[in-house]
Amino acid sequence: MGMPFAGRVARLGACLTAAGLVTVGLTATPAAADSDQLWIVAPWEVALPKAVAGGQAPAATVALGLYHDNAEYRVTDGRLTVDASELTGIADITWPENCAPTGVTAVCSIPEVPLTGESPVQLKLHAATGAENGVSGRINFAATATTTSAEGTLRAENWSTVRVASGPDLVLSRIPAVTGVAPGSTVAVPFSVVNNGNEAANGVQVTLYATRGLDIGAVAPQCTSTPEGGSLPAPITKVDCLFDDVVEPGGAFTLPAPLHAKVARYALAERVDIGVTARGGSEDLAPENNGEVASIGVTNTADFAVPGVRASAAAGETVTAALTFRNRGPAWVANLGSGDPVGAVDLTVPRGATVTSVPEGCDPRTADGGWWEAETRTGAPRYVCNLPIWVAEKQVVTFPFQLRIDTVITGAKGAITLKPPYGDGPLPFDPNVRNNQSKLVLNPSV
Repeated sequence: MGMPFAGRVARLGACLTAAGLVTVGLTATPAAADSDQLWIVAPWEVALPKAVAGGQAPAATVALGLYHDNAEYRVTDGRLTVDASELTGIADITWPENCAPTGVTAVCSIPEVPLTGESPVQLKLHAATGAENGVSGRINFAATATTTSAEGTLRAENWSTVRVASGPDLVLSRIPAVTGVAPGSTVAVPFSVVNNGNEAANGVQVTLYATRGLDIGAVAPQCTSTPEGGSLPAPITKVDCLFDDVVEPGGAFTLPAPLHAKVARYALAERVDIGVTARGGSEDLAPENNGEVASIGVTNTADFAVPGVRASAAAGETVTAALTFRNRGPAWVANLGSGDPVGAVDLTVPRGATVTSVPEGCDPRTADGGWWEAETRTGAPRYVCNLPIWVAEKQVVTFPFQLRIDTVITGAKGAITLKPPYGDGPLPFDPNVRNNQSKLVLNPSV
């Protein structure tokens, strides 16, 4: 399975929930190791439903926050200044308790700035009376915070565009993560949609992506299921549903029957990605709240192993050393949301040999694990081979290296080590660490 599929699943899981229309700060450059960077979490755009005749415009929530990106430092006393002066005649704001307003400007307090993009400041915006469709303005943000790094004070700026519009706004209810689920059990997947817009949704399309360890069944007669991922067994099942239900402003929609997932014996970290859209050509006012992820953590393990390799050849000859990875199960392992490999195989080349052919997916390293700066990938003293982004139970992955024997050293050994995709810690799902290390032995004595 290739990375384009992983990207598509990641976009459904992340972009439909929030990240697709959220920006953080004005650049994407991370902080250096000895510095820190402050970011403002804010939506790119906010669409405010225009008031219907004789009624108040529905409210839209603007979620704001701060975060920093260096875990070595603590950041406190976050102060987020919100300048809504450009929204006069376009939108009215209701300020939350953690903001101190002065007219159309407010300073919002975030005492402890986290490392993640949380949104503790929740503004309520209504389209102003008489505001017409299409009018827009900008809401500007500036922030300061105190850091324990040498900078002392961190600063950031950002903005969001606010426009008045008409249309449905389908909103999926939040789905709390579930953990400790037993293989073979059945879990409920909450599903509820409300229309917070000012126009009806003339039909609803529901799309679900269920990972391989879950069986959500046919869902409804209006649905069709297809395998996704370009391989067998398919890592994802896509379920597409078309409903003719008309959801009026303020109304709700749910599936004809409650949604459940049967948990397979090989399940581990599973998810159902859910997206809803209005049919009939209507543009949803806030597509960022049209998706949710039901995360289902299963109590299971996967025994990853790297058997040892032995090969012999005379000086000047080339020998193939096939590094082999095995998932002994019982669970499959997948990183379909992030697209990261499930792990890596680290090889230290034995003394007296030179790698002359490098398998696909393997990158050269220096002896201490640093980046290999040479123009060729061959000849490095160490290699790191990324595993796929998902492996089935009982799956085998082979990395065939070719090595030239420069000098025969009886029993020359090189280390083979299984590692997580980042760092050197243990694999959290693998309780048997004894088979996570082995040796590549050239010209063994026995």
